[in-house]
Amino acid sequence: MTLIKSISGIRGTIGGKPGDALTPIDAVQFAAAYGSWLKLRFPNQRLKVVVGRDARISGEMISQLVTNTLMGLGIDVVQLGLSTTPTVEMAVPYHKANGGIILTASHNPKQWNALKLLNEKGEFISGAEGEHLLAIATSGDFDFAEVDDLGQLTNDTTAIERHIETILALDDVDIAAITAADFSIVVDAVNSTGGIAVPALLRKLGVTKITELYCEPTGHFPHNPEPLPEHLTELSQKIQEVKADLGITVDPDVDRLALVNEDGSMFGEEYTLVAVSEYILSRRKGATVSNLSSTRALRDVTEENGCEYHASAVGEVNVVEKMKAVNAVIGGEGNGGIIYPDLHYGRDSLVGIALFLTHLAQKKVSMTALRASYPNYEMAKKKIELTPGIDVDGILQTMAKRYENEEVDTTDGVKIYIGKEWVHLRKSNTEPIIRVYTESKDAQAASDLADKIINEIKSL
Repeated sequence: MTLIKSISGIRGTIGGKPGDALTPIDAVQFAAAYGSWLKLRFPNQRLKVVVGRDARISGEMISQLVTNTLMGLGIDVVQLGLSTTPTVEMAVPYHKANGGIILTASHNPKQWNALKLLNEKGEFISGAEGEHLLAIATSGDFDFAEVDDLGQLTNDTTAIERHIETILALDDVDIAAITAADFSIVVDAVNSTGGIAVPALLRKLGVTKITELYCEPTGHFPHNPEPLPEHLTELSQKIQEVKADLGITVDPDVDRLALVNEDGSMFGEEYTLVAVSEYILSRRKGATVSNLSSTRALRDVTEENGCEYHASAVGEVNVVEKMKAVNAVIGGEGNGGIIYPDLHYGRDSLVGIALFLTHLAQKKVSMTALRASYPNYEMAKKKIELTPGIDVDGILQTMAKRYENEEVDTTDGVKIYIGKEWVHLRKSNTEPIIRVYTESKDAQAASDLADKIINEIKSL
């Protein structure tokens, strides 16, 4: 059994002993810590928190534990029930709440669940805030409300519908063009809340030819829910079987968007953001942002449009911080995470779908033709196992020095740009390894570059 407490929340497998897995006791402890942290942040106020969840089997149980704990602290709760991560993020400011909790383990298998924590803007809490919250959880310094001061529960059953309507009203979403394109689309929602939200969005966008795969929100994931090519074979086959124009898949909490071409090949998670960014930059100029481990193709497309690309440290909160600093018009992560600030500062598959389909409809090309129009890069992801006592920071500094004549970024580990290739070296915070990510013109070249860098590090 596994329990991971971090600055971004608590994540673990269901069942087992307290402290070793995500048990009811751990869920209550962490919810109490979050509520206590909010009370310190907003002293002498009546507080409100929005709670929503994906369709995991454990979701209802964890939701009741979290909701009742917050109410026990005297905090009012707006319960969304089955929802998506971006829907919860948007519901926090809508309800003028002081924070939000999303109950989802994202792309992890069904035995996992997690509490993801939001601030009053509906954005993930910062590292410093997370450290403070962890300290409260460890101390157990909770002060529960007396009977007359208990929190009140209200239900919001229209949050997803409201989220969709807000997307439809965006200037960058062209419903007429999507309707005219008459797309045939296959959707794989891994039996989670994407099965509620994605088909509903598509219908509102004028798509009538929708083939649904695993769109019942039962929480019984039919395959590994991370939207990687090896997990999308059924989707690929169904697209070819029904002669669809494209396939859409999302992870269980609907913040990662992956697309599949009409021939069953992968459009590529990395290229979801590239395509949407090209569309936005064709309408207005501005900066783009992705994290340091994302494809170079976004930088290429941005510079081709006469704009400036910026890289952030890995992690959604870091991408958002950089986007705000440079006033980016679009940004996100290479795992299919689209962050469109005109809507909100969070990864959002639903707005990503609307923007991508607008782009595809206006281009009037096939998925494979659109994908072929972008610079092609392939990644390799490897790691170096470390022995105790190794000075990892020293190794990274040495590698940065060794390649000082190249473009080097030390925002998050060391990233070295070598022509059109790059290597990103990061120290893991959870295990004794150095992560080695590389990108080049093809898979073999990326793998060779990774091996070259690994050998250089071992020689140190």
